[in-house]
Amino acid sequence: MLDFPRWKTVGISIILLLGILFSIPTFLPQKTVDDLPGFAQIKVNLGLDLAGGSHLLLEADLDDLNKTQLANMEKTVRAAMKGERGPDDDIAIGDFKASGSTISFLVRDQAQLDEAQDRLFKETQGASMTGQRDWSIQIVDTTRIVMTLTSAGRTQAVARAMESARDIVDKRVNELGTREPTIIREGDDRIVVQVPGLQDPKALKDLLGQTARLEFRMVDPNGVVGPSGPVTVPVGSEFVPYAPGEGGGQPGEILRRQVMISGDQLISAKQDFNQQQMAAVSLRFDSAGSNVFARVTGQNVGKRFAMVLDDKVLSAPSINEPILGGSAQISGNFTVQTANQLAIALSSGSLPVKLDVVEERTVTPELGADSIRKGAIAGIVATASVLALMLVVYGRFGVYANIALAFNVVLIISVMAFFNATLTLPGIAGFVLTIGAAVDANVLINERIREELKRGRRVFQAVELGYSEASRAIFDANVTNVIAAALMFWFGTGPIKGFAVVLTIGIVTSVFTAVTVTRMFVAHWLRTKRPTTINI
Repeated sequence: MLDFPRWKTVGISIILLLGILFSIPTFLPQKTVDDLPGFAQIKVNLGLDLAGGSHLLLEADLDDLNKTQLANMEKTVRAAMKGERGPDDDIAIGDFKASGSTISFLVRDQAQLDEAQDRLFKETQGASMTGQRDWSIQIVDTTRIVMTLTSAGRTQAVARAMESARDIVDKRVNELGTREPTIIREGDDRIVVQVPGLQDPKALKDLLGQTARLEFRMVDPNGVVGPSGPVTVPVGSEFVPYAPGEGGGQPGEILRRQVMISGDQLISAKQDFNQQQMAAVSLRFDSAGSNVFARVTGQNVGKRFAMVLDDKVLSAPSINEPILGGSAQISGNFTVQTANQLAIALSSGSLPVKLDVVEERTVTPELGADSIRKGAIAGIVATASVLALMLVVYGRFGVYANIALAFNVVLIISVMAFFNATLTLPGIAGFVLTIGAAVDANVLINERIREELKRGRRVFQAVELGYSEASRAIFDANVTNVIAAALMFWFGTGPIKGFAVVLTIGIVTSVFTAVTVTRMFVAHWLRTKRPTTINI
């Protein structure tokens, strides 16, 4: 146990040196850190309760998701009924109806009913491991097919939509230039967003509350809109209202349901200015979207098309000539800020489900600074008390334990910085708890050495047995602590996870410093001084 070859001593020394180096940026001002080389720009980030900032709880609008699911399935059905071998292979359908979680339609030729059902079955899929399909297919009244979203299909759709929404929210928040936001799912249909340092959450709420579902659709010339709303809405079309401040007094437009081109085919969107030097958003589509845009505008010269954002018409200009090159520009009642927010939302992709803000909190920097001050006082008092106690009770071995404790603090900070972890107020509690518990191992080792000396063993044997016998109990005790911390991290949320992370890191580093590092110090002292008695 006390045999320390040179390579082991060098290895431990390198680990301690790296710990010191990687912990330094955490204590430097941000401007200084930004000037460091890229590999050195790692530091512990302060959480919302320490740095101040905004907390939002977003909840998915499941009715909106259900509406989207029905609309997507209608598109899928129409595409499936078009034959792969040309018009002769088409299946004629009509009388589409949607209600609740069900869509239905008529198959005009009863002889094609089985073929239609087979095609639709191929468009459904298994819902996770439930054994159910995501959509059920039934035939009623001999010629009407009814498709219903199953419970398993709905659960799967919500899970996928929320995971996608979390990723998109993450992109949008990071585009704002904020540092280390926390974005996690909570339950089945909620997302928690915490942005340290952001004191005005209005821009964040506006950005996250925008679904950014962009569509280009043709205006139905046969539709009639009166001063108070729609008068005539042909089959296959719908009334879509204008966005606030748009339309010149007209309430909305009658648009064909079929989407000409959507925001999914965007390559980029950026804030720009139109010919009148008003704020606008310039768009660029991918090759497929460019081709569709050119073909549709070429076929509809002289007709009108509408730009629809989140089910609101922004404008409905006439097509004077084919629009080539895959570029377009959205103009409307924008400011530079709102145009930039829209560009960010479009670039990050449209949300698969509408998100509503159901809870909002703002933590001021003053409150965070007060929390840091109180946490620092608690940490200093705890550390000073432990250092004094170890020095008085164990003498030289207490000095080694204190040095190991200092290295333990440094290693915790460096490991957290390396993994870009965020320190919260419960994390400080875990930090202080770790400092107090870190010397437990040294207490066990030193007391065991005392016992061996009382039994008459020589110094080297007593120290050897003290470390070897105590190490078993130390490792067993800390394994149970790690299990408890892992359970807190797995089942906890927010502050509980922050506490568990710091506690786990502290357990690992404390075992390393309290056992391995102090053993290296003791072994070096014994080999150098060759004492015949020790005062412990």
